[in-house]
Amino acid sequence: MNNNILELYANNKNIYRPLISVIIPIYNGESDLPELISCLITQTYPQQLVEYLLVDNNSSDRSFKFIETAAENSPINICPLQENRIQSSYAARNAGIRAAKGEILVFTDADCRPQPHWLEEIVKPFLKSDTVVVAGEIIANPGKSLLERFADTQETLSQKHTLANSFCPYGQTANLAIRYMALIKVGLFRPYLTTGGDADICWRIQKENIGCIEFAPDAIVKHCHRATIEELESQWRRYGRSNRYLHELHGIDLMRQITARECYYRLLRWVLKEVPKDCTKALLGKASFLDLINTPIGLFTARARYKGQQKAQLPEKAKIVEWL
Repeated sequence: MNNNILELYANNKNIYRPLISVIIPIYNGESDLPELISCLITQTYPQQLVEYLLVDNNSSDRSFKFIETAAENSPINICPLQENRIQSSYAARNAGIRAAKGEILVFTDADCRPQPHWLEEIVKPFLKSDTVVVAGEIIANPGKSLLERFADTQETLSQKHTLANSFCPYGQTANLAIRYMALIKVGLFRPYLTTGGDADICWRIQKENIGCIEFAPDAIVKHCHRATIEELESQWRRYGRSNRYLHELHGIDLMRQITARECYYRLLRWVLKEVPKDCTKALLGKASFLDLINTPIGLFTARARYKGQQKAQLPEKAKIVEWL
């Protein structure tokens, strides 16, 4: 790296340009990689100050070969890595952390689409020395299905929900940045955990009182919503498993059961009261017809989440924290 560039940034107190390591776990992501890398190339943050650590997690497709080829031909600094011991995105992220050279570690996923000013915006809150975690915003790619359009109106993916968590705020690893020094103090991701690792690491950092978590609403990545009922159910069952795991690890409250009797009552109320009311509002332009499905979708996802929570059991290995 050009020493003159580093000196310029160091001497200008109005410009904060730390070295950044972007860490992305890849599992069978061959179809996502071309568009992902195109998004990385368009980043406005100085290319000389970023390394992109793409970690293949034992893919069965040609993901790793694609990453190697991109590293040879791309104008950005792509570092191909592999994590084949443990099948977990958190284990893959740990492999990236160990190889990272940056002061700030930034995380996203293969199926996310970082917007051009993503890195430029996500580092800004780190200008304050007590900021150790920054969550960027996640918004939806335009969807065509009813479920995708409904989830978009609900801002299902937004970090505003996780940052308002009643137990403790956290950011999702689809768009998250952490100071390297924080991980030296609290350890890395739990490599055997399959969901909930983003909340776990944010909470461990905050528990140590080494700094605060901030929101960067203009640091945007785009992500697709689930398009089918099967995908939606799988998503919310995973949230339920995360509830159970975080209950075991941190003592958070489990969600209460929504009984079949309660579902029948609320659906009847929906048909007799809410549907006529919302239809009238929609005809008057005061509501969207998508509002009509709020109750049944909410009940469906709540039931799926409870089932996931009920059937989950934290594996003993998932309690392990790896260290630098």
